[in-house]
Amino acid sequence: MGKYFGTDGFRGEANRDLTFEHAIQIGRFLGWYYGAAQGKKAKVLIGKDTRRSSYMFEYALCTGLMASGADAYIMHVTTTPSVAYITRVDDFDCGIMISASHNPFYDNGIKLINAQGEKMDEETILKVEDYIDGKIQIPVAEKGDIGRTVDYVEGRNRYIGHLISMSKFSFKDVKVGLDCANGASWQIAKSVFDALGAKTYVINNSPDGLNINTDCGSTHIEGLQKFVVDNGLDIGFAFDGDADRCLTVDEKGNVVTGDHTLYICGLYMKEIGELANNKVVTTVMSNFGLYKALDKVGIGYEKTAVGDKYVYENMVENGHRIGGEQSGHTIFTKYETTGDGLVTSLKLMEVMLARGKKMSELAAPVVFYPQVLKNIRVKSKPEAQNDPDVQAAVAKVAEELGDDGRILVRESGTEPVIRVMVEAGSDEICEKYVDRVIDVIKAKGHAVQ
Repeated sequence: MGKYFGTDGFRGEANRDLTFEHAIQIGRFLGWYYGAAQGKKAKVLIGKDTRRSSYMFEYALCTGLMASGADAYIMHVTTTPSVAYITRVDDFDCGIMISASHNPFYDNGIKLINAQGEKMDEETILKVEDYIDGKIQIPVAEKGDIGRTVDYVEGRNRYIGHLISMSKFSFKDVKVGLDCANGASWQIAKSVFDALGAKTYVINNSPDGLNINTDCGSTHIEGLQKFVVDNGLDIGFAFDGDADRCLTVDEKGNVVTGDHTLYICGLYMKEIGELANNKVVTTVMSNFGLYKALDKVGIGYEKTAVGDKYVYENMVENGHRIGGEQSGHTIFTKYETTGDGLVTSLKLMEVMLARGKKMSELAAPVVFYPQVLKNIRVKSKPEAQNDPDVQAAVAKVAEELGDDGRILVRESGTEPVIRVMVEAGSDEICEKYVDRVIDVIKAKGHAVQ
């Protein structure tokens, strides 16, 4: 990670941590780097979510890009995976998504995407940071070389067409609930499911700039659980603010996590001959129950660090076809270069319809170990993580758990937070061990009061 950019872009509170000046500088550098520095005019694609500040950052990025001679193509409110997809298929030099994903409305972020639709490489990101810090000087464009903006809503429409064409089945008479988190999927998700014939029921699709992710979406799925049960729906899908993740609710109101998705779709892909290398890619946060279920059906797995970036890198390096995180980032490399909540929902619908089973039946073989995850805000993530007393407490917990559970302590890639997770035989045991480590972090003065 760099000085400004974490594992998922430059993220922070709008106009405090991430300012409009930063956005202008990012636009200035990218417009020059992909344009004048290579003796051409750059084409850069921009999308945004529904946060109030996303409009400010969109215009600031456009200002910087045009001042450096680039043309800025604006997709308006759209999803992160749609920007990645259109950047790749329409031959843009790079893409920019303005979103802080599942964070509250007052946060925002700038995610950079390369010409292949993948997260930007570290080398380029470090150059952007050097420009922000004044270590690089670049010229402004003049006269006819100054850039322009281009309305590119057609890109979003083409992405919708791509999603519709992906489905192998009609969704006729299937009652589907969608929670759009008052975010980027609000204009897209219903259009796709309606076009495929579903009886679509939508909640949290009235964004006002301030309500994105507020008590809704994949991070507050309890609303969709109630909605599915109360309306007798067959299935429900909850997206986050930029729709790169999806969690599912079965017909009984139970949550189907990203781990369940890896099992359900991985097994189906194995059965139809599409599971390359007979492996799925997981992260260290995946539950023991997933691995036990995969073992029973003879599917192998790999484990990466937390972050869909690392999952994708492993998939590309080894030729795997499905991978993801428990939180709902699932990547199908046949279709996308990044996690895509809408693709995930369509692939789960495919399995359900192809097998003629309810979602609860498909998910049943994955029996989770109890898991408790708590976050603690700290002054310095490395200092807290590397404190000898904290490490000793973690080692002691791991020793006491033995083969009956595990502990994982890691730094958040996007927030000043240490995450402490324990899996064990009961919630009480998990709580006890998580609290023991957090108490040490607090006692050593690392916690933010």
